[in-house]
Amino acid sequence: MFKFLKNHPFAVEAFFESSTVLTFAIPKEQLPNLIPECLDLDTFQDKWAFIAIAMVQTKGLRPKGLPGFMGNDFFLIGYRIFVRYINNAGKRLRGLYIIKSETNKKKMQYLGNIFTHYNYSTTDISLTTNKNKRVIKSVRSKFEITVEKTNAKIKLPIGSPFTDWKEARRFAGPLPFTFTYNQQDNTVLIIEGVRQNWNPVPVKIISFKFDFLDSLNLNGAILANAFEISNIPYYWRKGKIEKWK
Repeated sequence: MFKFLKNHPFAVEAFFESSTVLTFAIPKEQLPNLIPECLDLDTFQDKWAFIAIAMVQTKGLRPKGLPGFMGNDFFLIGYRIFVRYINNAGKRLRGLYIIKSETNKKKMQYLGNIFTHYNYSTTDISLTTNKNKRVIKSVRSKFEITVEKTNAKIKLPIGSPFTDWKEARRFAGPLPFTFTYNQQDNTVLIIEGVRQNWNPVPVKIISFKFDFLDSLNLNGAILANAFEISNIPYYWRKGKIEKWK
């Protein structure tokens, strides 16, 4: 019973008030040991693999179909690797593999760990705005980013492997699918996200620090892009399970 509940047994909806996503390019040789054997890295130029860190302010998160007043507001943080999966029908799916999930409320940790495999933990989150700068910070998780608000044309981060923002947008999460692998019974859980009016806007990152990213001991990680979206309705379909091989 408990195992069944963790497999996203119903659709979930939420309103994304804001989402800030930083994507880091990493030499592809650094990441294969972080993903299960059923997945392949989604690479660029056959050289770069990617980890995205998403910081999302959600409103009214609830089982799809329930009235809005029954939802809850949470701040969610996800560390995800860009991957590909070939399903049983032979279709190649682009998606994400989650390696760490955090939230600002114990309720989300409790419910999230009942209905997902994402292993949520609770942390502190602060958002502050000072003139033209916004800071998202966690003391407990030891991360901090500073975003500059500007009307000027924003350039790609220094060292980014992309040549322009159009190219970079291909690696701006979230992607349509999220995957979880159960090694015990050799099955893959596929979660599909559905969104409307999705228009990621480039943002300028002044500084960043992520203790978890540093703890992975990855060599050659580069900030490849940073995007924001706001005021987007979003929902996740009920999970689908299929046997791998």
